[in-house]
Amino acid sequence: MPIWDLNSCETWGMIGYHAVSVINDAYQKGITAFDANEALEAMKRSATINRKGLNHYFKTGPLVTMASFYRYAIGWNDYQKLGYIRCRRAIESVSKTQEYAYDDWCIGQMAKKLGKTDDYNFFNKRGQNYQHVLDTVTGLMRPRQKHFLKIFDPYAITIHYTEADPWQYSFACPQDLSGQMKMLGGKQRLATLLDTLFNTTSKLRGFPEHDVTGLIGQYAHGNEPSHHIAYEYDYVGQPWKTQAIVRRIMTELYRAEPDGLSGNEDCGQMSAWYVMSAIGFYPVCPGSNHYAIGSPGVDKAVVHFENGKSLTIVARNNSKQNVYINSAKLNGR
Repeated sequence: MPIWDLNSCETWGMIGYHAVSVINDAYQKGITAFDANEALEAMKRSATINRKGLNHYFKTGPLVTMASFYRYAIGWNDYQKLGYIRCRRAIESVSKTQEYAYDDWCIGQMAKKLGKTDDYNFFNKRGQNYQHVLDTVTGLMRPRQKHFLKIFDPYAITIHYTEADPWQYSFACPQDLSGQMKMLGGKQRLATLLDTLFNTTSKLRGFPEHDVTGLIGQYAHGNEPSHHIAYEYDYVGQPWKTQAIVRRIMTELYRAEPDGLSGNEDCGQMSAWYVMSAIGFYPVCPGSNHYAIGSPGVDKAVVHFENGKSLTIVARNNSKQNVYINSAKLNGR
């Protein structure tokens, strides 16, 4: 499956195999006008292929450099055998482990929908692989060889993460927030980590990284790994904090100016976040069919669907001061 396609050309410029997320999310939402079984086989192949065998293609394919190949392929055998990537084996080892785990969970969900029990069990288990890099002492995702590296700075951008520091990737397992909370000791621990993320210093150490922008504490709205985090307060039983921070992001980090985005648009993600958040909800984990409620930034929005139906969202008594939701009704209920 495509890794990071641009203008119909594969760039191999990122990690993971997120085409499987797009396909699974579409299928879960009823977009089924394609051969789902054939798609599942292609998804499985992306997650199990021997990357060394692609060496020749990477060297000769279009828009591909050896740097892209090594970023994408090195460490893959570790993930297959150990469930995580050793930090001295490959760069971006923590981020790769987490992204692969999310994609594997997506494949498992697709398999479950198709009644493929064996495939579901295999990939759903691999979807828990983020646990191998979760340090329950600090509560953060950490690089490891056999054990966690002793030298660890949560505020430093290093080779172990993709365009991020440990804070920004430590909430990147949306497929299993309940499992993350269980490992951490409960909802309150995750809530405390979220509080620290948004309220700590915005100073960064380590390598310069131009994609880490739009900072509120260590939350980096200018890049995708952070985009779902504001909505995680919903999952720890503190939705008012989601409502406050989402409204703050919409107000402070977006402007109707040529430089009005706080980070890299990346094929529309910055704008997509705003549109979803402005109408009041967000897909924290694509492929799950669950949406987390935020705080609508507009008084009224209408979403028109292909089948002729529509969804109208009305926020009564909405203002810059009134950001908290007292109640919500769907079709009067």
